[in-house]
Amino acid sequence: MKFEDFVCFGATIPELEAKDRDGAIGELVGALVQAGRLPAELAEPVAQAVIKRENEASTGMGKGVAVPHVKHEAVTDVVGVVGQSSVGIDFAALDEQPVYSVLLLISPIDNSDAHLQAMEKIFKHLQKEKFRKFLRQCQTPEAFEDLLREADENPSW
Repeated sequence: MKFEDFVCFGATIPELEAKDRDGAIGELVGALVQAGRLPAELAEPVAQAVIKRENEASTGMGKGVAVPHVKHEAVTDVVGVVGQSSVGIDFAALDEQPVYSVLLLISPIDNSDAHLQAMEKIFKHLQKEKFRKFLRQCQTPEAFEDLLREADENPSW
C-alpha cells in the first residue's frame, strides 16, 4: 500500500489551529469532511471514536509524532490526513514531548488488512529521522503531497 492510496492530500492542514489533542483530532476529521472524504453527519461520531481510542492508549509515539487512528463502521475506505503544529500539542506521547506532526487514520471495521497495511506504511517511514525531519518542514499541502509521493516511489527513503 502507498500513501497515495489512503492519504487525502486535499485535506492536509499545514498549521493546525487547535492547541490540544481533541481539538486537533476534530480539526483533522473536519478537513476530511470538507474534502468530501467523510460525510458531514459522521464528523462528530468519528472524532469522538478517535478521542475515545486515544483515551484508552495514546498514539503519541514520540519524536514529535502522533498517529491517532480508529476503525469505524461508518467508513467504507481507509482514509488518512496529515496535520502540522508549529507550537506542539500534548498527545501524552511516550517521550512526554509535544507532537508537531499528526497523521490521522480512519479505517472500516471489516477491512483489517487495509488498516494494518496503512499503519505499517506510516510507521515504517515515521521511524526514519530523515522522513520525520522533512515532514515537519512541510508548510504547504503541496509539500506534504510531494514528500509522501516521494516516499511511495522510494520505499528505502
